[in-house]
Amino acid sequence: MAHAKDVARDWYLSLLGKLRVGDLKAGKTFADAAERFIDEFEVITKGARSPIYVKGHRARLTNYLVPFFGQTVLGDITAGMVQDYRIHRLRAVRDGTPPAPSTLHQEIVCLRQVLKAANRRRWLDQLPDLSAPFRGSTKVSHRAWLSPDDYKLLYTATRQHAQARGASSAAKDLHDYVLFMVNTGLRPDEASHLEYRDVTIATDEATGDQILEISVRGKRGVGWCKSMPGAVVPFQRLRERHNDQPADRLFPNSLRSPLNVVLEALDLKFDREGRRRTAYSLRHTYISMRLIEGADIYQVAKNCRTSVEMIETYYAAHIKDVINAVAINVRKGRRSLTTANATLSKPVRKARRSTPVRL
Repeated sequence: MAHAKDVARDWYLSLLGKLRVGDLKAGKTFADAAERFIDEFEVITKGARSPIYVKGHRARLTNYLVPFFGQTVLGDITAGMVQDYRIHRLRAVRDGTPPAPSTLHQEIVCLRQVLKAANRRRWLDQLPDLSAPFRGSTKVSHRAWLSPDDYKLLYTATRQHAQARGASSAAKDLHDYVLFMVNTGLRPDEASHLEYRDVTIATDEATGDQILEISVRGKRGVGWCKSMPGAVVPFQRLRERHNDQPADRLFPNSLRSPLNVVLEALDLKFDREGRRRTAYSLRHTYISMRLIEGADIYQVAKNCRTSVEMIETYYAAHIKDVINAVAINVRKGRRSLTTANATLSKPVRKARRSTPVRL
């Protein structure tokens, strides 16, 4: 007890000294703001944000941000302290690999939202500068997709598994999933929520081909998608195989794990630049192939429920077929070029002789 009293007295005197010189600031801590933020964030964004996104913010706060900033008074969080956090995260590597730039960016976004929540409650007068110093222009990371040869290799393998003797229903579903996704361009979460009543087999008036008209519910709310003709047969097989009801889902079970197994077995899990291929790569494959075939980029963006800017940045920039060589490699005839030079040179020489020299 006597020792405890000594420790308490020394602690009190040190705090009293800091208070007198102005080093001790009172106010809410970052931990208080983080707790308040996550509570209101879950309530306000319910139905507007994915539960996975909210869960990710909670994990970032619990694992990284609160342990570093937790007991710091909000007014003491400066741009220098935020930079110290970046250095701390980059040095605290796991398995020899530092966090990816996108991971660190998401953590700073979460930090900014907590500080904004504190500012709204007047716990913080102003936000510190959270921009990353020394940052140059970043390289655009294009989406991992399957080239036509790689795609053929994938669907040939899944077809062989589906047609093998005693093949499971999951193997058949995986083959139809690959064909369906590459011929519709749906996001994986959109496909997982898709019900049979959302899909209609229709006839394309322009070509006379059968296509699917799909009512899509996903990231951008409710939208429409018109598929390629290659999506019709996989859809019909799924409907016959599962004896569907209108409210049943096309893909009730996640097929990402079986797809990853096939990609790894075919050595297609990573592309040449080391980018990881996932179920999302099937959507990227659809967009890239449409551009290769010369489809209108605005119509592709509209059908995929995204923007033209996104497609130009992440897809069109690395596809050679988008560049029109005929429009680029324009040459004037040699005779016309010589005539043009002679015509232009005479007035120039004449003007030079007739122009007086002024000193």
